[in-house]
Formats: sequence, structure tokens, C-alpha cells
Amino acid sequence: MYKFEVYKDKAGEFRFRFKASNGETMFSSEGYKAKTSALSAIESIKKNAPGATVEDKG
Repeated sequence: MYKFEVYKDKAGEFRFRFKASNGETMFSSEGYKAKTSALSAIESIKKNAPGATVEDKG
């Protein structure tokens, strides 16, 4: 099962990572000063990303 993990980094900022069902981290976020900001970013991804396109710049 896929999941988001919210954690506090060494600098005291909140970050999240998105993990695959096998436990591997698929991506990580930038740092946020407030935990609520990190949680809002997760909700934004969940709401707005289903139709995201892939842009190949390589």
C-alpha cells in the first residue's frame, strides 16, 4: 500500500516522503517550517495530481 510519511528533519523542518508498497521511497518533499504546511502539500498532491502529465525533458 502506498503511503505518505511526515517527519521532522535534522534542521527542525517538516518533510514528507511518498513510499511504495514495498517500502521504497519514491519521492521526498522540500522542508516546511510548519507541520500543517507539509500536510497541506500532501492534500494538494492527492487532490490535484491524478491527471498529471509526464513532460520528458531528456
